[in-house]
Amino acid sequence: MEMAIVLFVALFVFLFLSAPIYVALTAASLITMFFFGDYSLSAVMQRIFGGMDKFALMSLPFYVIAADIMTVGGMSKKIVDFVNVAMGSFCGSLAVVTQGASMFFGALSGSSPATVVAIGSMMYPRLTSESEGGYSKKFAAGLIASSGAVAILIPPSITFIIYGATTGVSIAALFAGGLGAGLVFGVLIMTYSYYYALNHHVVVGNRVSGLQLLKAAKDASWSLGVPVIIVGGISAGVFTPTEAAGFSVVYALFVCVFIYRELPLSKLLLALKTSAVTIGQLMILLGTACLFGWVLTVSFFPQILASIMTETITSKYTMLFIVNIMFLVAGMFVDGGAAIMILAPLIFIPIVKLGVDPVHLGVVLVTNLSIGMFTPPFGLNLFVARSVTGLSLGEIYRSVLPFILISVIALVIVTYIPVVSMVFVSLMS
Repeated sequence: MEMAIVLFVALFVFLFLSAPIYVALTAASLITMFFFGDYSLSAVMQRIFGGMDKFALMSLPFYVIAADIMTVGGMSKKIVDFVNVAMGSFCGSLAVVTQGASMFFGALSGSSPATVVAIGSMMYPRLTSESEGGYSKKFAAGLIASSGAVAILIPPSITFIIYGATTGVSIAALFAGGLGAGLVFGVLIMTYSYYYALNHHVVVGNRVSGLQLLKAAKDASWSLGVPVIIVGGISAGVFTPTEAAGFSVVYALFVCVFIYRELPLSKLLLALKTSAVTIGQLMILLGTACLFGWVLTVSFFPQILASIMTETITSKYTMLFIVNIMFLVAGMFVDGGAAIMILAPLIFIPIVKLGVDPVHLGVVLVTNLSIGMFTPPFGLNLFVARSVTGLSLGEIYRSVLPFILISVIALVIVTYIPVVSMVFVSLMS
C-alpha cells in the first residue's frame, strides 16, 4: 500500500507542477521503482514499448490521419453547410445546427478539441451576429465548448480505442454503444438550445427550398459517406475497425483530391505533419501509462481495491454512481485517454463482476470524460473555446454551467438506462 501511496503522490506533485502527463507518469513510476525495489531500467523500456505494441491500437494512427485530411480538404465545411441548410429554418436553428455539425464532425475527427476549433471558428461569429443569430456571447461560447465534447462519443472515437486496448473489449461494439450515447447527448443539447431560443427571441433561420436542400445534400454526400462507411461497414461485418480506419484514409484522399479538389500538396503535407505530432503524443502517453499501470499492479493496490469494492459494494447501481463521480472528477484534470489508462484497470473487474456489461461500462466512462472536456477548472475544451471566442476564462466557466447540467442528465440516462447505448450493439450483433 505504501508503494501505491508514493506512486500517486509523486504523480499529483508533477501534475501540480504543470509537467506534461507522460513526464508525470514516467517520473512517478521511476521514483517509486527506486524506493521500493531493485528493478532493471530495461523493464521500463519494455513496459513503455509494450503499451504501444498492441494490435487494437493499429487503427488509431489511420483515424488520426483521415481526420486531419478531411479537415484541411474541405470535407468538414461541406457537412456544416449541409446541416445548416437541413436544419436552418426554425427558431433556434443555428444553435441546433452547431450541435448537429459537431456530431457529424465528430464522426470525421474523433477529437473533441478539433471539433471545437473547426465548428466553433465557423459558427461563433454567426451565432453572435445580430442579423443572423442573435445569441449572447455567453450562450454561444458554452454551446461551442459543450457541443465539441460529443466527438469522443460518436465513432470513430480515439478514447474508445484506448479503452478497448486497455480492457480487451471489442472496439466495434464500443463504437456502436457510443453512437447511442452520442445521440442522447446531442438531442438534449439541441432541445435546450431550442428552449433557450424561444425564451430569448433569437433570429429565426431562413426557410430553404427543396432544391437548395437537394443541392446541399449532393455537395456533402461524399463527406456524409464517412460515418456510413465506418459505422455501417463495421456493423455489417465488411470491415474490422482497423480495416475501416485504413479505408477511411484512402477514401478521404480520393474525395479531397479528385472530388472536392481542395487538397493540394502543401495542405496534404500540413495534415500529415499535424497527424505525426498527434500520433506521437498519443503513443508516448499510452506507453508511459502502461509503465505506470505495471508499477501500480506490482504494488498490489488494484487487487486490494478490487477486493474492498467487491466486499463492501453489492449493488451495481451504487458502483456505477461511484464510478461516475470518479471519472467526472478525473476528466476535469487529465486527458480522457490518460484517465482511461490509469483508472479503468482499477474498476473494471469489480464492476463487471457485479453484472455490468463491459461495453456499457466503456460507454459510461467515456460519457463522463466527454463532460470533463468542458468542466472547470481544466477541461481542455474550455481553453480551446477561449481561443476561438476571445472571451476570458471566467466568462467561459460561467457559460458552460447550464450545459454541464444538461450533460449530467444525459449521463444519468446513459448510465441507468443501458438500452439507450446498447441498442445499436444489439443490432450489430
